[in-house]
Amino acid sequence: MPLLTSLLPITFPVRRAAAEPTPAPGPVCVASFDIEEHHRIEAAARVTVPEAVKAEYAGRMERVTRDLLGRLAAAGVKATFFVVGEIARTHPHLVRDIHAAGHEVGSHSWDHRRVHTFTPAAFRDDLRRSKEALEDVTGAAVVGFRAPTFSVVRQTGWAVDVLAECGIEYDSSVFPVRHDRYGVPGAPRGPFRAAGHDREILELPLLTYRAAGYSLPVAGGGYFRLFPPAVMRAGIRQAAAAPGPAVAMLYFHPWEFDPDQPRLPLGRLARWRTYVGMRRTTARLDALLSAYTFTRAADAARGIRAAGAELPRYSLVAA
Repeated sequence: MPLLTSLLPITFPVRRAAAEPTPAPGPVCVASFDIEEHHRIEAAARVTVPEAVKAEYAGRMERVTRDLLGRLAAAGVKATFFVVGEIARTHPHLVRDIHAAGHEVGSHSWDHRRVHTFTPAAFRDDLRRSKEALEDVTGAAVVGFRAPTFSVVRQTGWAVDVLAECGIEYDSSVFPVRHDRYGVPGAPRGPFRAAGHDREILELPLLTYRAAGYSLPVAGGGYFRLFPPAVMRAGIRQAAAAPGPAVAMLYFHPWEFDPDQPRLPLGRLARWRTYVGMRRTTARLDALLSAYTFTRAADAARGIRAAGAELPRYSLVAA
């Protein structure tokens, strides 16, 4: 969460009443969940995690994901789950149950490596391996993709060509913010046509909130745990007021709803980023699910295409 020291002093134009009013009708929201075991996070990429701890994280991932399925069912919400392909092999019943509950299953790569680590050919193999594993378990086509650590950026814009070539209908990897690990700060903040070298794909970027000249990341993750809920609501209101299709893409991880899990041996900043506000997430998610209209990312994408909406085109290929 870079720039945090400069962002925190910003005064957000939102009310902080004791009892928040019910939000006004806004855009269609997408609740997306990136399903990976806790040890796969980018902050732990260079951390050696014992096999016994990995096994515990895997068990906790399944348990918390099932709890999330229950909460979504209670709220009557259908969501999108971007699942690491390897989990289709280690936890096939979980992936099958996600699909059976009416949620969308998208690809989150095979084993949660950033796109930066691949050549185009290797990325194609990784994507196909993930896609095929998930489709084998669910019996349904995988049409959506999210790169680990939002790693479809200007340096990896060639990934757009590979995604389109492999039959992916939409991507949700672009975060139009500045960040030390990811981000395309010049990208549109609403749905757009992401262009690679030769192909294009529909992009559903992560929700941001524009304030004081900054696009603040308010879509979920650590920002959901750190900022007051009013900040995400302000981002959703901005998305509703923007021209073009109104889609607010939100994201969460199962490990963010498990405050008692074993802590990874991370550096001071990474530890704070990873664990701040974790005991608030479940109550905040329940409140969020009851406040807005939600749909699956694939349905939002198909609705945009069916409406024939004119979308901005933005090249992700570095000059």
